[in-house]
Amino acid sequence: MYQVRHFIDGNPIGAVDGTDADREVAPIFQPTNGQVQAEVVLATKSEVDAAVTAAQKAQILWADTNPQRRARVLNDYRRLVEERMNSLAELLSLEHGKIIADSKGDILRGLEVVEFALGIAHLQKGAYTSQAGLGIDVYSMLQPLGVCAGVTPFNFPAMIPMWMFSMAVACGNAFVLKPSERAPSVPVKLAEIFMEAGAPAGLLNVVHGDKRAVDSILDHPDIAAVSFVGSTDIARAVYARGCANGKRVQAMGGAKNHGIVMPDADFDQTVKDLVGAAYGSAGERCMALPVVVAVGEATANTLIERLVPAIRALKIGPADQEDAHFGPLVTADHKQRVIDDIALAESEGATILLDGRDFIMEGHEGGFFLGPTLIDHVTSEMQSYQKEIFGPVLQIMRADSFEQALSFPSNHPYGNGVAIFTREGNVAREFALRVNVGMVGINIPIPVPVAYHSFGGWKNSAFGDCNQYGTESVRFYTKTKTVTQRWPGHDDPGDQAFVIPTMK
Repeated sequence: MYQVRHFIDGNPIGAVDGTDADREVAPIFQPTNGQVQAEVVLATKSEVDAAVTAAQKAQILWADTNPQRRARVLNDYRRLVEERMNSLAELLSLEHGKIIADSKGDILRGLEVVEFALGIAHLQKGAYTSQAGLGIDVYSMLQPLGVCAGVTPFNFPAMIPMWMFSMAVACGNAFVLKPSERAPSVPVKLAEIFMEAGAPAGLLNVVHGDKRAVDSILDHPDIAAVSFVGSTDIARAVYARGCANGKRVQAMGGAKNHGIVMPDADFDQTVKDLVGAAYGSAGERCMALPVVVAVGEATANTLIERLVPAIRALKIGPADQEDAHFGPLVTADHKQRVIDDIALAESEGATILLDGRDFIMEGHEGGFFLGPTLIDHVTSEMQSYQKEIFGPVLQIMRADSFEQALSFPSNHPYGNGVAIFTREGNVAREFALRVNVGMVGINIPIPVPVAYHSFGGWKNSAFGDCNQYGTESVRFYTKTKTVTQRWPGHDDPGDQAFVIPTMK
């Protein structure tokens, strides 16, 4: 059994042996068979402190490195990660359980943000105004914050860390990453590759841990900003504690994304989109689509008639099974939570059309597999509808009209993503304009924005003023300094000023 260690100041730190009673470890499961395959060393406060100290040291010189050279390091990093795509995807799938193709997509979507960060020389330019007053010029600079930190979830061990640290370091900051202890190996590999690409030791550090490590980050006086992605309850707590400690914080929480299906939708394509968005990656995505809202009884009946055989045709299997559509859930505890949520929906009066709770993967009986579940007659009052289930479960709601369908995602406590399926442009435009949700798809089931826009939900799905990646992240990872200057000549005595200067 191997150990996943911290990566601090360019070195693996924190090995545990039988004589080290002060250190704690957490198990890393192999979701395909349910066995413990490794263990991850959990950070002490002193190790978090060491990571911050290393980051401070590296950041001073890195901030003085011109943006083109920073971009060159990131470009070499992008190339090296692409070259190791297969091995990284295999390692990711081994700990997470998602199929290899999905793991490659995880890595590629992260690399798209790295590619965006290559334009940092342009993105980090300030502004200049000549002759703002007589002989007076004004200009602004976007300067790095210093040391930033990120806390990332298990479901995207490559993409979300790259969302954060690529933009942070491009802007001249150093970074301390605390990935999920459920899937920690790939984040360490990404940090090692970053050094190989030319980043100085200490610029990107990785510490593993639980709430204690997160609290150490939030309380550390030398960390200027924290980015978080996870559940809403924790996101809210992270935001409150980080802000109370004077930090800049962006905290992305949970989701309950809806797909509105209008009577005129292309049902063949819509069914394919719904099945892929609901069950891909076993539903362990904050942008999964777990709720479909059928407008009209005829629409609901047509959807069910087509969804049932499409869902039954899905193939579940281990990550290396090429024809598998999705794999197991990440842990036994998480699988049980999803099972409990299905039972909750049933107890509330919903109809279970397809029940995946008894699914057993032949040859992998100990794995954390769960079959696809389809639940009908879900209403907005049900607790199972209010919750984020985060598993291979699709709930069906029925709406009498467009207005009622619009109200479901708009009134839901979460506001991450939503989609509408229709052939009518005016309906789609009205929906996009009025829906109270942060990211909208029109005939797109998973509306994750491209890297040069930004990712962020509304309501209980996000806390803070800046979204992830895109130009929003440049704003998050920099501070603005504005300079007003005048250069009087030798024979210009100037005026003695006792009032606030104006530009008259």
